[in-house]
Amino acid sequence: MTSQRIIRTYYGIAATTTLAQALIWGVNTLFLLSVGFDIFEVMLINAAYTVAQVIFEVPTGVVADTVGRRVSYLLAVATILISTLLYVGFGLAGYGLWPFAAASALLGLGYTFYTGAVDAWMVDALHSVGYEGRLEPIFARYGIVFGIFMLIGTTLGGFLGQLDLWIPYVVRAVVLVPAFLLGLLVMRDLGFKARALTVGSFGRETRRIAKEGVTYGLSDRVVRFIMFASLIQGVFFMYGFYSWQKYFLDLLGSDLVWVTGVIAALVGLTQIFGNLLVGRITAWVPDRGLILMVCSGVTTVTIVGAALIQDFWVAVPLYLVATIAFGISLPVKQGWLNARIPSQQRATIISLDALFGDGGSTAGQVGLGWLSQTISIPFAWLVGGLVQGVSVPLLAVARKAEKADPAERLVGMRAAEPGLTAETPGCFGPEPAATCVPGDGPAAGSGGERVA
Repeated sequence: MTSQRIIRTYYGIAATTTLAQALIWGVNTLFLLSVGFDIFEVMLINAAYTVAQVIFEVPTGVVADTVGRRVSYLLAVATILISTLLYVGFGLAGYGLWPFAAASALLGLGYTFYTGAVDAWMVDALHSVGYEGRLEPIFARYGIVFGIFMLIGTTLGGFLGQLDLWIPYVVRAVVLVPAFLLGLLVMRDLGFKARALTVGSFGRETRRIAKEGVTYGLSDRVVRFIMFASLIQGVFFMYGFYSWQKYFLDLLGSDLVWVTGVIAALVGLTQIFGNLLVGRITAWVPDRGLILMVCSGVTTVTIVGAALIQDFWVAVPLYLVATIAFGISLPVKQGWLNARIPSQQRATIISLDALFGDGGSTAGQVGLGWLSQTISIPFAWLVGGLVQGVSVPLLAVARKAEKADPAERLVGMRAAEPGLTAETPGCFGPEPAATCVPGDGPAAGSGGERVA
């Protein structure tokens, strides 16, 4: 595969999986409310999803880092397809809380196969073909593709949900079929040497990769505090995404389902806008830590503002400003993490960061969901926004640690290890230059394989 085909495949995965997922994003809470659950029970069902992610992040990282990223992706799509059909089936049959929670947990398992694996596949494959370029523009364009197909999916899902709230789930299952075929027929593991994984060796591999996750993740002060910030930011993120559907319709004084589809589409558009700003911002301010701190501060102010100013025409724009900040911060954080992670541990560390976010999401959905039911949704938003502000000083610590121990030193250390190919900081480092010169990208070779 050429570098362009690898990147196109990466974007193709983004398009198909995002379209499938986004079909229900604007209607999921309304669907659960329509089958008889209250807002707290809705958040408990969603919490089962994030609990499953916390439990399975590292074990499924074993699959990605041993059997391969492609296998992990295929397992993800197949599991999400099955869980989606169970979800809508339970709803039509009128099942209670626990069957829905089980289906939600299965969905969480599916997404843990996905997190980290696709990004790691793309990075390693580009390394293997000698790609010379920066990661941030690729991550940013991935985010743009994500936003475009989120726009299409959420808008379509909203109008389909206006017909009947179960229809978007069935359409989602149909769209997942070509997503699976893309991974089966096009995706290939390049720059990565798969290792055999048996039932007997699974526990040993889990412990080994978990240990490497600590070595290359938690023991790295920069990565550790980025993950702590992910934990804090996760408290509001999932809760906010699923609670705004009811909150904004309550502010509007209407139960028009298509409105939630339009708002979800606007979330996609604003995220695209944020992604589009990444290249310019990193060129003007080549300090990832500062960028992430500002984004977290903006998110805090807008969430608190949307909670205090309980007007539909004010709260919705404030929330959309927060999604712009999210669109900027995600590719910047991805580039920062990848700059400090060796190839063989890349999927595990990215999954570990997602695990921290999932832990925060679980606590947020249960705690803020309970506040929503017992007090009000605006009060829960206020608490969630204030908690979000704690991520700013954590990112400040990560920024300070980066300056004390920059990724350039890690690159030099990795380059000195036999059999280890390292990316250079000009394109992949903590403060990338505005442009990459030829030869300043990752060297061709084994994609960062460690040789025993």
